Amino acid sequence: MTSYVLTVTCDSTRGVVAAISGFLAEKGCNIIDSSQFDDLDTGKFFMRISFISEEGATHRELVEGFNPVAGRFKMDWEIYDASDRMKVLLMVSRFGHCLNDLLYRWKIGALPIDIVGVVSNHFDYQKVVVNHDIPFHHIKVTKENKPQAEAQLLELVEQTGTELIVLARYMQVLSDQLCAKMSGKIINIHHSFLPSFKGANPYKQAYQRGVKLIGATAHYVTADLDEGPIIEQDTVRITHAQSPDDYVSLGRDVESQVLARAIHAHIHRRVFLNGNRTIVFPPSPGSYASERMG
Repeated sequence: MTSYVLTVTCDSTRGVVAAISGFLAEKGCNIIDSSQFDDLDTGKFFMRISFISEEGATHRELVEGFNPVAGRFKMDWEIYDASDRMKVLLMVSRFGHCLNDLLYRWKIGALPIDIVGVVSNHFDYQKVVVNHDIPFHHIKVTKENKPQAEAQLLELVEQTGTELIVLARYMQVLSDQLCAKMSGKIINIHHSFLPSFKGANPYKQAYQRGVKLIGATAHYVTADLDEGPIIEQDTVRITHAQSPDDYVSLGRDVESQVLARAIHAHIHRRVFLNGNRTIVFPPSPGSYASERMG
């Protein structure tokens, strides 16, 4: 039996759920997990269904059979084979905590992705990446060569079939053109001090102001710097007794965890774009443990 995931976005209309479940029943499929949400503000309906094809219906048969149902409700939809691993390209600069965390989760199977390569504008983590038998690509970025560097990056994306780019503390601003081309397919992580503490040493600034919460935000990248739709966030409490170095250490931990959870949600098709916001459904049975691991 093959497991599949169906994702649906459409206008909120009576009969949508019945039509979907009826189709799956006719095709001999058993629903394992289902999540749905009606956004009363936008009038949009979002649904994610995990199901098993118990009578051997192929992916092609399911897609062709579902077309009339989708057309009737003008759905934006996809049916995915749950066993397929998403091709992910990681990007990093000189802060390696998120990269190392993702590589560890990937190595132990807690993050089921196909890492097609790691791109960096420095050589700091070349050895770490190569030791994991993952291709390392150095793309130098300067003010003068930025268009050429992005062209090189896009060529790599095409060659590797990259489906998701993860900015694991990659400290270069991507162009509006690249953000538009990869809309909904680039995830970034940063501390949650913005817009209060900008620039260098945000944790030192937070320490000097006596901040009591350190947080991190993972979001999709858009042309608006650090303002894309939020996927995942978390915080950790701190006290007056902790030093600026403690702030940095705790910040790295929460950044790593938040980024991993955001990627996990994306690769399992649990995140739906809803304008400037996201709809994020909870983990399916069997995936929660791996998402929370570490």
